[in-house]
Amino acid sequence: MPPPKDVVKIAIQMVGAIPQLIELQQTKPLASVLKDVCDAWSLPNAERYALQYADGRQTYITESNRRDIKNGSILRLTTSPDQEAEQLYIGIQSKNVDVKTDSLKKLASLSQDVTFAQEFISRNGLKQIYSIVEEGNDTGEMLAHTLKAFTELMEHDFVSWENLSTVFIKKIVSYVNMNAVDASIQQLSLSILENMVPTSRLLFEVVKKEVTLDRLLTHLQVTNAQLQLKAMALLIALLLSATDAERRGMMDYLREKNIRQFIHKNIIHSSEPLGDEMAHYLYVLQSVSLNLCEHRMKMCMDPYSQEQRDLLQSLRQAAFESESEASAGTFSTERRRSLCAKEFRKLGFMNNSNPAEDLRRAPPGLLALDNMVYFSRNTPNAYSRFILENSSREDKHECPFARSSIQLTLILCEILHIGEPCSETAQAFYPMFFGQDHFFEELFCICIQLVNKTWKEMRATQEDFDKVMQVVREQITRTLSLKPTSLELFKTRVNALNYSEILKLRQTERLHQEETLAVPVLELREKLKPELLELIRQQRLLHLCEGTLFRKISSRRRQDKLWYCRLSPNHKVLHYGDVEEGVQSPPIESLTEKIPVADMKMLLVGKECPHTKEKSSGKQNKDVLELAFSIVHDVEEYCLNFIAPTRYEFCLWTDGLNVLLGKEMTSERTQTDLDVLLSMELKLRLLDLENISIPDDPPPIPKPPSNLNFCYDFSHAEQ
Repeated sequence: MPPPKDVVKIAIQMVGAIPQLIELQQTKPLASVLKDVCDAWSLPNAERYALQYADGRQTYITESNRRDIKNGSILRLTTSPDQEAEQLYIGIQSKNVDVKTDSLKKLASLSQDVTFAQEFISRNGLKQIYSIVEEGNDTGEMLAHTLKAFTELMEHDFVSWENLSTVFIKKIVSYVNMNAVDASIQQLSLSILENMVPTSRLLFEVVKKEVTLDRLLTHLQVTNAQLQLKAMALLIALLLSATDAERRGMMDYLREKNIRQFIHKNIIHSSEPLGDEMAHYLYVLQSVSLNLCEHRMKMCMDPYSQEQRDLLQSLRQAAFESESEASAGTFSTERRRSLCAKEFRKLGFMNNSNPAEDLRRAPPGLLALDNMVYFSRNTPNAYSRFILENSSREDKHECPFARSSIQLTLILCEILHIGEPCSETAQAFYPMFFGQDHFFEELFCICIQLVNKTWKEMRATQEDFDKVMQVVREQITRTLSLKPTSLELFKTRVNALNYSEILKLRQTERLHQEETLAVPVLELREKLKPELLELIRQQRLLHLCEGTLFRKISSRRRQDKLWYCRLSPNHKVLHYGDVEEGVQSPPIESLTEKIPVADMKMLLVGKECPHTKEKSSGKQNKDVLELAFSIVHDVEEYCLNFIAPTRYEFCLWTDGLNVLLGKEMTSERTQTDLDVLLSMELKLRLLDLENISIPDDPPPIPKPPSNLNFCYDFSHAEQ
């Protein structure tokens, strides 16, 4: 008979004593439970004691979290949080260096617990932390413990970052700016500043002023991967908190310092594998840099702006300079205007009498004009060849440079997500972005020549413009999906993917689709589905058994804290627990928290999850919603909340959990995997039927024979 839901069977340990096995009445006050436990061990003053988990993060048990205790949990009787806070408050003020260091070390560990943190802060403990840092007498191990304790205490959001004194902030900044400081202290100092920057405009300005970009670049060039990571985190925090003008100025300065080339050489192509956190920061840096184009992308051309008109005229002059100069002095104003209109028509503008009208559409706005001017100035030979080559073609076969450039700029903006906010979790960046200054413009220069090449291969006319641009989009996206490491490699691959190759790929896909639509093949598909779905189920469960590293994300910042979750080999228990950065696959024994699969009630995804509802602002980041899922478990319907690192992981985990719950797998990945497996299986089964048309109807069954005398009678077989 199962125990009542308000009773949990637990073990309680104490150093030097035989453990107690008790049935914890959840309706009984915690003070009474402690009194009974202390009485069993003959301990006076039960109010001086508290219970905490013996494993994992060793969280203190309180009235608010006692319902999280599961059957079989192991607790430990220890000093109460208020007693510990009082002792450590006194210990960190000790004149004895060893006592002070040990107290700070213990403080750094205990401060992770919210109950202890509240007790310590209520005693004005943070003031003592400030004093230790501001006095600046302690260095090395003692200072590292102090900064670690401060970071953990501030993590609970009991105290505003804006309460920090100028002296304290400048001291933290000095540790970042000094050379002769232990790397662990610099890492903690960078982390503190990173947390500080997004909280207020004033703190952002202080940090931006005190920690120069040059200093951050120095930290990025060290061999210590963790220090490099923290420096990148602070740089990203500064960029995200800056105004558009400040961000542009910072990015211009970083470009002057060749940060892209350094990242390309020493981080992306370093001997050490790129971690998830650094991959995310590189994605954000790429996104911030590309979004600098957003302003021009959304700005329409102003026909009364002399600067913009000059840029437009420079395109005409670069293409037809000699002709324009020769005729300038001999023709009337009207004749010159007619000549200009003719030249703008040759440039491919739809409205040749007023080409500014072509650039009134935003997006791509003035960004298209900027790209055309960049192409004409930086690759003048290619520009002249494009214009002159098309000028000599028949009218209906000429590739319109301006119209193509405007549409191509729009396509590139859509592919590169220019103008979209940064994702909180994405890690997908293009390595070639960091290998090239003026990446967007250089990519345009390659792709506009690709447009001309594809136009000729398709023998296109003006009516085929949209078809050509559709092919070009496909060429670019297919090539980018290969993640080329440089623009040169991109250029080689995209040019190799010519129109005939695109046709072959399309034909292969179409034939495959046609094959799979034949009635007998559809029937075979249906017969194969159950077996292949079972294979997918087994793969999902195997993935859950291998486990995944998840990251904790708060509304304030991207967290450094990680936790790991995996399914037991017998598929009966989910094990999870906090892990340190760099741990790839912790053993299942080290994951102290457990959820029996039998206790799992349902799976929630997206907006239904409690941790997405908790986020107060309505500006919920779309990508977090797409990656969020929760397991509702136990009689009390507790939730274990997840934010998957990628959409792929989200699909595999939600599918695996649905399998454990006895439900259908619903992710888009299931359909993709099923299609791939069905395709492979069908091809193997239909190999002997290659080049043989499969009829829609089965052949007729012949009539039965008039007699069955041809059957062999085994009873008359020779002995």
